[in-house]
Amino acid sequence: MAILRVAVSALLFVLAMTSLPGLAAEPSAESLVKLSVGSRFQECDHCPEMVIVPPGRFTMGAEGGEKDRPEGPRREVTIAKAFAAGRFEITRGQYQTFVDATHYDSGPGCASWSAAKQSFEIQLEYNWRNPTAGVVTAADEPVVCVSWLDAKAYVAWLGKLTGHGYRLATEAEWEYFARAGAATDFPWGDDPEQVCRYANVYDASTANLTKKFENAKCTDKHATVAPVGQYPPNAFGLYDVIGNVWEWTEDCYQAPYPSEPVDGTAFEVAGPCALRTVRGGSWRTHMFRQRPAWRGRDPQERKSDIFGFRVVRDLQ
Repeated sequence: MAILRVAVSALLFVLAMTSLPGLAAEPSAESLVKLSVGSRFQECDHCPEMVIVPPGRFTMGAEGGEKDRPEGPRREVTIAKAFAAGRFEITRGQYQTFVDATHYDSGPGCASWSAAKQSFEIQLEYNWRNPTAGVVTAADEPVVCVSWLDAKAYVAWLGKLTGHGYRLATEAEWEYFARAGAATDFPWGDDPEQVCRYANVYDASTANLTKKFENAKCTDKHATVAPVGQYPPNAFGLYDVIGNVWEWTEDCYQAPYPSEPVDGTAFEVAGPCALRTVRGGSWRTHMFRQRPAWRGRDPQERKSDIFGFRVVRDLQ
């Protein structure tokens, strides 16, 4: 695997113990806990487990792409500060806790595959509790049928609950931690047929259900969505960044890439944003779109049975 040089110092990132559950409100010098790059922490029993991602520099994007979906121009992006990223995608159980605590209503309707029509249809009887016919997602599976607006509501609640800066990843941060130092088409290399060792994608078993387009010839042991953490983590210790479900990011979609920003922050527009960027592919996605460079674009109100999200947290 080709590896980019990641600018990581031997620095230890020090967080006051008040950032962790059940610890002293006013820590002394002796009560500081040191968390290094790669360390994991969790701020409450139902909070997402977080992994500290190092600062670094990488080449974002790729040449070409699909028609009307360019992945370039390629550009150098610098992530100047460490941040924490969710070890897993947000699960249905974690989202259930949020809904129970806030009575938040995601509303009816979710796009799901219609075998009869051989297309994706918005069907009002489906939602995050039952995303498709006869299916209720398990608590340890990623929550789906949530819009960008729903994801934003969740991170706002999580930030208020913990007192810390939880949010969606920017598009640059997402590609940075998805690549985890790799300069190849996929985090594991350039061969798409190795995918079943590393991710839950549109494989031979899924193709038996939808028959929509050419599938990976291997079998990844899950015909539909998989519980989180069933495949090896990437080099940063993050699971399911490729495949399983698409992940909403903060950015307003713009193509080709604008010249700014190149510091890892999100691209936004003045006024309403027509499309938000989604990343990472899913169990029902063509292999070309599973690459870290590929950029999805969807209205922020869209809900789909292959759309979920992951959170990040700012570190002080």
